[in-house]
Amino acid sequence: MWLPLFDNTWMKKPISMPCPCGRGVSYEQCCGPLHQGQPAADAEALMRSRYSAYVLGNAAYLRSSWHPDTRPAELSLQEPAGQRTQWRGLSIQQHRLTGQDTAEVVFVARYRIGGGSAVRMQEHSRFVRIGEHWYYLDEL
Repeated sequence: MWLPLFDNTWMKKPISMPCPCGRGVSYEQCCGPLHQGQPAADAEALMRSRYSAYVLGNAAYLRSSWHPDTRPAELSLQEPAGQRTQWRGLSIQQHRLTGQDTAEVVFVARYRIGGGSAVRMQEHSRFVRIGEHWYYLDEL
């Protein structure tokens, strides 16, 4: 089942804000169009848009950009009181094509939960393109 890419019920911030993915441009010039259904140019752009979706609490986009074979049945970004995740930044370490319609992205995402210590999460992710859309497949 393919899900719609755009559901604006998650949007809480103005679109003229800096994009959370860290590219240095506004959200409306960067990840915003992808959250509204525009295809990502490559797997790195999709990874950046997924990070921004986590920052903004856009669970619908995260599910819709997840490959249907590995997509969770449900995805909730609701957090217990006092346990709010504070996303601190994204760094792309590597982006490489592994085939005509497959790619891998290695990234580091930094975050803090509640008042806890900062966490540095490194992930090596696989992506696949179906038609004109890239999808997150899984973590290696």
